Amino acid sequence: MLNRFDWLRRSRSGAELLATLQYFESNPKLPFLNGELGPAHTAFRGACQRCWVYPRMPLNGEEPNSVNTSLRPYCKFCQAILNQAKHLGNTSRRSTLVWGITNQIPRQLRNREGFYAQNLLGVYIHDKYRWLMMLSKWSVKDWIQDLVLHHGHEMRGLIQILPTTGPDFGIDMGDILARAEHHEVHAASDQLSVRFYVTPYQVLTSHSRERQGNLTFEIAEFLRLLEMAAVFRVILRPEEQEILRELLTLDDSQEELFYWGRLLGELSPEARDMLSNWRIRTWPETRLDLLYELRDYVYVDFSKTP
Repeated sequence: MLNRFDWLRRSRSGAELLATLQYFESNPKLPFLNGELGPAHTAFRGACQRCWVYPRMPLNGEEPNSVNTSLRPYCKFCQAILNQAKHLGNTSRRSTLVWGITNQIPRQLRNREGFYAQNLLGVYIHDKYRWLMMLSKWSVKDWIQDLVLHHGHEMRGLIQILPTTGPDFGIDMGDILARAEHHEVHAASDQLSVRFYVTPYQVLTSHSRERQGNLTFEIAEFLRLLEMAAVFRVILRPEEQEILRELLTLDDSQEELFYWGRLLGELSPEARDMLSNWRIRTWPETRLDLLYELRDYVYVDFSKTP
């Protein structure tokens, strides 16, 4: 019998994972609680081609045990997940996954109150300490602010912000969840830390990102970085952001100095002050990369900006 976490780990894509979370929201009971297992795999028969446990659905309503029955490739549950996942691809690509192992489950998460009632796409409580949720990338900063506001220094452990993936990426969501479990050994007992991954491959091979200093952060530090990314998006127009990145990664220092002066002449006074106060020209390239990665995780309402 598969439990809820087993079903989540059978998700190939972020869309399938989200569909599974939503299924559990509307169907609290596990599927096939009293159902039979699928037949052993042969040249003519076999279990569901997705879960490899339960019997495949009859094609036209025949008895599933009939020798001449035409069968679908999947069991009833897997077929429902795949049907729903077809409509969730765009939502998944704009979303991120959060896997937490903390000394307590966030109260608002368990009760779906406040921020969690309106912004969560899906949630799963694994046990007394581990939990999973899916939300829009643009909601990450607001969620961390809400977490710090309600729990402050009383919460300790590790939060991993994970990317979603697609069926053709070469890495399944089940692989990402399994690796996130493996990384729980990095949970601190005296503080709340965040491990931030941008691509699925970084979850599997995190050593390079760790050496660059772009992986693990104390939660207050990570929130400060998100605030900087939000200010960056507000002050600089998208084309100015890209010009700045190209300029700061030039190999020729004399060429960089020349174009830096020209760029400053085109920027607003607010932008010049921001770049000067940050001393962005002295940043290592890894820190600059992190700033640009975090742009996708902050929402800016430009209609309210001056």
